[in-house]
Amino acid sequence: MRVVIFCDMEGVACIETWEQVTAGHSLYEEGRRLYTDEVNAAVRGARAAGATEITVVDCHGAGGAYNFKSFLAERLESGAQYVLGHPWGRYIEAFERGCDAILFVGAHAMAGTADGVLCHTVSSEAWYNASINGTLVGESGILAAIAGSWNVPAIFVSGDTATCREVTALLGPQVVTAEVKRGLSCFSAVHLAPRDACSLIETGVARALSTRNWPKPYKPDSPVTFKVELAGPERASDFRGRQGVEIVGPRTVISTAATFWEAWNQFWYRQA
Repeated sequence: MRVVIFCDMEGVACIETWEQVTAGHSLYEEGRRLYTDEVNAAVRGARAAGATEITVVDCHGAGGAYNFKSFLAERLESGAQYVLGHPWGRYIEAFERGCDAILFVGAHAMAGTADGVLCHTVSSEAWYNASINGTLVGESGILAAIAGSWNVPAIFVSGDTATCREVTALLGPQVVTAEVKRGLSCFSAVHLAPRDACSLIETGVARALSTRNWPKPYKPDSPVTFKVELAGPERASDFRGRQGVEIVGPRTVISTAATFWEAWNQFWYRQA
């Protein structure tokens, strides 16, 4: 059984400020420890369920030299391989090779979620909303749709209550969730103790992979239209001239293709 674990920082227990997830701040080192421990718990759970190949992707853009490199290497769990430094939403190698399921650890809610801790969609400064065929999605939805292009289901998510609610609503009740905190606002929450959060993640991942009662892969009907409402009209110029991408309003951009990966690839074409 081959699995990919997509990891982010904002959904980790006891993280609730930008300073904990942004390189260069003293609190970032605390955030890295909390983050790495939850990732390790997911790896242990996947191993316990019999996963033979575990690929862990650091999806957190911490800034500068730490972009997508926030794991503490010396603390990482053995028995997995770790993807570091790869641009967000571009890792597909495991899908092309063959993959059974993806999991989300430390995920956060989409932009504008009232009880979503540090909620945003891709960029807290540049993006206002994103949707696939008219359905609002956050980062988990985008990654699930990428995997779905290769018929790979998303089966587990850990994060705050809002994130677990969001992913379940999109993918179905078969998704196993691990709610490690409950948001009171964007910058406050009721948290599990880190040790309890790690235990919940480890057992949840093992259960998700063992039961095989998985949701269907997220495959929006073709043709797929990916729409992003940007924070301001000045952001639209970044997408001008891209094949398959249209600027349809002062701050609205759409990309249409046969599959979500094709729509995403022509829209978000950043390379490693």
